[in-house]
Amino acid sequence: MSDADIEESAAPLVEHLIELRQRLIKALIAVFVVFIVAFIFADQIFQILVIPYERAAGENQNLKLIFTAPQEYFFAQLKIALFTALFIAFPVIAAQIYKFVAPGLYKNERKAFLPFLIATPILFFMGASLVFFIVMPLAMTFFLSMQLTGPDLTTTIELLPKVSEYLGLIMTLIFAFGLVFQMPVVISLLARAGLVSEQGLKSKRKYAVVLTFVAAAVLTPPDPVSQIGLAVPTLLLYELSIYATRLIERKRAAQEASAT
Repeated sequence: MSDADIEESAAPLVEHLIELRQRLIKALIAVFVVFIVAFIFADQIFQILVIPYERAAGENQNLKLIFTAPQEYFFAQLKIALFTALFIAFPVIAAQIYKFVAPGLYKNERKAFLPFLIATPILFFMGASLVFFIVMPLAMTFFLSMQLTGPDLTTTIELLPKVSEYLGLIMTLIFAFGLVFQMPVVISLLARAGLVSEQGLKSKRKYAVVLTFVAAAVLTPPDPVSQIGLAVPTLLLYELSIYATRLIERKRAAQEASAT
């Protein structure tokens, strides 16, 4: 390659890098703005995040969460603000990624990619809702069931969760479920690219079951409620991905038949 060819190829690369920087700056600005607002309302957001614990404990219960270091709750507020910023600004981040990638796609490819862009935040929200309304209350019910009171009523084992640990638990579950719920989107994109097939997914179903329960054991707390709560929806999403792949292959076959 001559020096002239190198200089010509370098110019588009620099333009892409400049555009990438602009997209990243816009995404970071969105995250920063939401972060500031969320930090101001961190106490109110914490009251929302503690609702699954309240539902598990039952009504008229005097719940107590503690912190054991002077700076712990301040850092917990920062975590709440960052968590909220990433959650709310996620559509903006996805839109900036799409705008960066879209110019390199054909018109029909952009139309095919757009539904996945819309489905991504919806599926993430569905995974987060599953944690908030079902998995987390069941998990906290399981943990509360371990409380004990001695026969003489003087020895007790009582759950006093730390603020940081409770927040770490619920935020980890929300992000874990939100990411797992992206499986149909990822597999559908791979199917459109011809990297996976319906028969290939079916033949690897038994391996998917094993890997699903291993991932559930790693991503969730060591209780059966959380692990089963993640594993079962993941397997259902895997079956949904197989169905979506079948539809994509049928559509591709029909297009090839009409073209010939």
